[in-house]
Amino acid sequence: MLAKLIELLRGKLSEAVRANLADGLLLSGGLDTSILACLASRYSDPLALTVSVGNSPDLMYARRAAKLFGLRHHIIRPGLDEYEAAAGHVIRELKTFDTMEVRGGTAVYLALLKAKELGLSSLMTGDGGDELFAGYSFYLELDRRRLISALRRTWRGMRFSSIPLAQSLGLRARLPYLHEELKRLAMGIDPSLKVRKEGSGIWGKWILRKAFEDLITPELAWRPKLHISAGSGIDLLAEELASGIDVGLYGKLSKHYAEQDAVRLRDAEQLVYYRHFRKAYGPPANMGRGSKLCPACRARARRSSVHCRFCGAYPI
Repeated sequence: MLAKLIELLRGKLSEAVRANLADGLLLSGGLDTSILACLASRYSDPLALTVSVGNSPDLMYARRAAKLFGLRHHIIRPGLDEYEAAAGHVIRELKTFDTMEVRGGTAVYLALLKAKELGLSSLMTGDGGDELFAGYSFYLELDRRRLISALRRTWRGMRFSSIPLAQSLGLRARLPYLHEELKRLAMGIDPSLKVRKEGSGIWGKWILRKAFEDLITPELAWRPKLHISAGSGIDLLAEELASGIDVGLYGKLSKHYAEQDAVRLRDAEQLVYYRHFRKAYGPPANMGRGSKLCPACRARARRSSVHCRFCGAYPI
């Protein structure tokens, strides 16, 4: 039974990649994008793009994946000024000052921006793999009932920054993991095959790792999950950006925005992002839709929401 499922999964993912071929591939060297590199290299010759600040965790794995599958490889090495300019664009396009959303979106945007500069028209990403196959660390602690509930909640709220960010540059984002037949298959796979013990640890995306470990090598297949901002090293630039705000200025401005806009800022980094957001949109009070008000920024959200997409507050 497992062998048949693996064969089916490989086939559906191959079909999904063929239907979503692109000029470029955002390659982190993680499980999802290494699989895409493997499959895409069979049908085309995409340029692999990797964002790396310094000697980031992604860099070594991305280089190995690109070499393994014979892909041309371009490394993007942003500095602080590039990061803040890109973050400002991300904030305006996504209408958010959620620090994790901004960090992750900026890593994607920097790759898209370089793709455009290099004359590419489309970029393939690994978006959807973590959501469909339970890749995030919080899934690992859930029992079966709560895991099913969490996955369904995730699927209802899935949205990916690569799509609007690509559109803002006149590019197309290609997301094979969201190909309809693959998505339907993934949603029907028993959760016990997504979160499972292997060796001495509990792994998310277990079935995906098993299905491709002999094709992309065990080293890439069993690489632990890292958020894109951590893997790319973007976190380092975000921390450097925040360090430019002294304690006194943060205290003064955070108090000002709390009193004037009813926005509670968590730290200096979010202050930087909020100032970009506020310049573009004004205070977030009553932005969004729904009957629930975020306690941290007063934006509106649906009754079932547990996360504010504007400021990132959780739970709300």
